[in-house]
Formats: sequence, C-alpha cells, structure tokens
Amino acid sequence: MIERSESTQIHLSFKTMSAITTHVLDTSRGRPAAGVPVRLEHAGTLLGSGSTDADGRLRDLLPADAPLTAGVYRLVFDTGAYFGAAGTEAFYPAVSIDFQVRDGAQHYHVPLLLSPFGYSTYRGS
Repeated sequence: MIERSESTQIHLSFKTMSAITTHVLDTSRGRPAAGVPVRLEHAGTLLGSGSTDADGRLRDLLPADAPLTAGVYRLVFDTGAYFGAAGTEAFYPAVSIDFQVRDGAQHYHVPLLLSPFGYSTYRGS
C-alpha cells in the first residue's frame, strides 16, 4: 500500500484539472450558479466550453495536460441563459472577463459573483 501525504494528494488533483477554472456564485440567491454556459477564448480562438456543475464550478475548460501560454484570455459567461432559465429578468445578457496569463505553469482560477443587475470577479486560488 502506498501512503501519500495530503500535499501529494493536492498536487495530484491539481494535475488532473484544467489550468484555467471558474466558479460562479449567484449572490442574489446565496448559492452556486449551476448550469451557466461558459466559453474560454484566447487570441480570438475558442479553447473550451462547458456549463457550471451543481456547485457552480467548471474545472475542465482545458484538457489537464494542455499547455498554457502567456497572453490575454477571455471567459464569457452566458448569464442571459442562466437567469432566463430561472425566469429572472437580468440586465447583463453576458459577462466577459479578460485576464492576463503571465506564467503558464500556474493555475488560474477566475470566480464570478453574479446577480441579475451586477457582477464582480477576482483572481482566486
């Protein structure tokens, strides 16, 4: 039996997730925003897409072994589809977040705090 330390387990789980991840929280409901369609773009090219899971997370925008190069990336959240499915009127039909990747060896986590009439983001961990 191989014993692994907690730090080894964390390191191994990092290697199995995308280098770019997101987490969407619906602050108007006080819970994760499940089912939000998300696209990841770089230099005008679609790199990946998917929808947030029940916990509001999207962990597989890129294959785990995909190289990440320096440059400006864009996450586009289809907030209109999310709020429309809930029967909620919203001001922003989409939210676009541009961010800078400087070191391709790092993990970039870009959360979105969302409500029908506003949003906020930050660099997560």
